Amino acid sequence: MAMKTAEEHEVGISCFISDLPGFRGILKQRYSDFIVNEVDRDGTVVQLSSLDAPQEEPEENGTNTSDNVVSYASQIESFKSLAGDSDAVLLEEFINKINAGGEDGVSPIVLSPDSDKSHRKAMHNFFKENFKFLVTDVVDGPDASSKCIRVRLNSAEPNNKGKNSKKRKERGDKPFDSRGSENWPKNVGKFLRFHLYKENKDTHEALGVIGNMLSVQPKSFGFAGTKDKRAVTTQRVTVYKQRASRLASLNKRLFGIKLGDFCYVKEGLCLGQLLGNRFTITLRGIVADSEDIIKASADALGRHGFINYFGLQRFGSGSLPTHLIGAALLQGEWKLAVDMILDPRDGEKSAIAKARKYYKESSDVVGTLKQLPRYLVAERAVLQTLKTSPGNYLQALKSIPRTLRMLYVHSYQSYLWNHAASKRVQKYGTENVVLGDLVYCKENSTGKVTESVGSEYAEDCSGRYDSNNEDEISGEIHEEIDSVKVRLLVLAHCRGLLVLN
Repeated sequence: MAMKTAEEHEVGISCFISDLPGFRGILKQRYSDFIVNEVDRDGTVVQLSSLDAPQEEPEENGTNTSDNVVSYASQIESFKSLAGDSDAVLLEEFINKINAGGEDGVSPIVLSPDSDKSHRKAMHNFFKENFKFLVTDVVDGPDASSKCIRVRLNSAEPNNKGKNSKKRKERGDKPFDSRGSENWPKNVGKFLRFHLYKENKDTHEALGVIGNMLSVQPKSFGFAGTKDKRAVTTQRVTVYKQRASRLASLNKRLFGIKLGDFCYVKEGLCLGQLLGNRFTITLRGIVADSEDIIKASADALGRHGFINYFGLQRFGSGSLPTHLIGAALLQGEWKLAVDMILDPRDGEKSAIAKARKYYKESSDVVGTLKQLPRYLVAERAVLQTLKTSPGNYLQALKSIPRTLRMLYVHSYQSYLWNHAASKRVQKYGTENVVLGDLVYCKENSTGKVTESVGSEYAEDCSGRYDSNNEDEISGEIHEEIDSVKVRLLVLAHCRGLLVLN
């Protein structure tokens, strides 16, 4: 059932510190009016300063296989006339990596978007005739209407002896996306950390686009917190065993997304590993009785602070508030949660609205998957599982990346916090400290307090492990829920009620 966008009073935001009449303005009239920069634990504001990949260090365990290199120069030249210069260069680099002895470590490549089906067929035939050690298939392009040809090593080709087939079966229950693990240099950190700059896209949508272009699973990525969709944001992201040069090459094909400031690190990012966020906000269409009221309100904000509510962005930017899905998860209502994720919503693009309505009326999983864009990570993950396991709603929910799945529960946690904060202010006001309040003094040591007060989430890296066993899945979700219930009981001791200068 379609629902209207949540309003402040519906998520527990109902009190003010000041009795001033205040003023009104339009927030996020343009997405560029809301700029968010992540602040890491060292207090450094994350900025995108360079799009260049660093010079790769030589591999300590590399071997020289030049004696076995086969030249495909003539085939590459023919391919150039069929596909163009950029795809020909991409293919040549791909084959060179394979010739260098790194079959297990070479990830698939995705060629440029191609809307001509007959041309794509000619491309497939060219590979069958000239590169028998490679196979091709079709994946969605950067937008819902485009298609791209993906090229990968043929694991069933006689020279490979099917050596990758066993690995493919084992990937589901391993952390991250472990392709290429055997040939990763020992002297290079296993995680590539980079700065993600995005415009008018949420974090999961942006990483979905990048993952599709890299042909890696969502669990390969780590980040400290999700950032607003209707905004310009910059944050840190880690990805498992990917080369900086490969990500840097995506910049020319990405829209509203930029990647840069690459470095290799030993550990991936987890939810909560940040000090906070810095916001630069532009208010438009200001309406006030006088300029004096605006100045008085700003002065009161500086002197008295504000009630530390979770804002509307915590409850999703769509017409379905995410805390309702979180409540269904906490109650074990698996089918209800799936229905709310898939049901039609107000205000979405016509293509997405059409796909949701089609599924609601037909329950055709395969047909709906063909219509849904790749960046709808949760919806596609649920439908992919229902395609193979009809009616298994618990399994379908478990297929959603854990970082996204837990956002639903965190949203409900935030909903309860807002209501508790309002009750506290209504009953005791904001002038005095009462028994049970958490008081943070700036002159005190900030070591441990900063972690509990400043983090968006508790640190959580366990989401990169998946399992296909339903008992384990059920146990894990219930374990998540039990953990959240405990956190709900101590929530008032982990987030300050008031923010003061």
